[in-house]
Amino acid sequence: MYHMETVTLLVIIAVAIIALSVFFSFFPLMLWITAISSGVRVGIITLVAMRLRRVIPSRIVNPLIKAHKAGLGLSINQLESHYLAGGNVDRVVNALIAAQRANIDLIFERAAAIDLAGRDVLQAVQMSVNPKVIETPVVSAVARDGIEVKVIARVTVRANIDRLVGGAGEETIIARVGEGIVTTVGSAASHKETLENPDSISRTVLDKGLDSGTAFEILSIDIADVDVGRNIGAQLQTDQAEADKQIAQAKAEERRAMAVALEQEMTARVAEMRAKVVEAESQIPLAMAEALKQGNMGVMDYMNYRNIDADTQMRNSFGNMSGTSDRDNKDLGE
Repeated sequence: MYHMETVTLLVIIAVAIIALSVFFSFFPLMLWITAISSGVRVGIITLVAMRLRRVIPSRIVNPLIKAHKAGLGLSINQLESHYLAGGNVDRVVNALIAAQRANIDLIFERAAAIDLAGRDVLQAVQMSVNPKVIETPVVSAVARDGIEVKVIARVTVRANIDRLVGGAGEETIIARVGEGIVTTVGSAASHKETLENPDSISRTVLDKGLDSGTAFEILSIDIADVDVGRNIGAQLQTDQAEADKQIAQAKAEERRAMAVALEQEMTARVAEMRAKVVEAESQIPLAMAEALKQGNMGVMDYMNYRNIDADTQMRNSFGNMSGTSDRDNKDLGE
């Protein structure tokens, strides 16, 4: 009997705990008490309805309490609609409070639009109060005298609340400043002008209105470092001269190859002509034999021809011996 009463008591306690858990999950009583004690009027039925709409009541009520304490006239429907749209309610409220303290005209609808656009509205408000410095990478530009100039600039920007939605970001600012530096240095007659007056780059770049269409307002552009790089003009001329030399060498090699080919062709033609001469000379004995056979040439004529031929060969031998002796004497004299 006593055991049954104990089990029944434990079951009743468990059911009561479960019932209280379900009750407090749907009826956030402590949150409602906190809101009432903070001066925010919100009904318990409204909190239960938030649960049914799958809205976490603390995500709405706590920012509403902060807004009420800061004197912002926000309603619970505004915050809940922004939460259902996927926005960060707490960040928007913090941004509105910071904007109010800094005397920046920022309404809830604009802040919510900025937050839904994916930008940090609180950081934008803080940047409006405390400007941000963006440092560009090393920008390489070439002056008109062919000398490379390397420039690093620091851009001080302030967030423009009115252009945060749809405005370009920091990458656009850096790209435009780099373009302005290249244009300014490239239009200088000498790199010495840039080294002597680096502020001319700042003035020229600022006059271009680089913050147009961006989410920022450029306050100043300061040149952090200016260095002299390579002599690009001389290097380009050297490369061009080397290319011209290679072209000239290629053309000369082409002409030499053509000359060698022509020489070989002439050598072949000489050999061909010599072969024809030998062939013609080989016909002479046959012609003489035919002349002797037909009686057109006598034996004495043939003997005279042989004597003349022998005399010619002897004279050629003497000529060759004389030429060799002259060369030997010349060599000895030297």
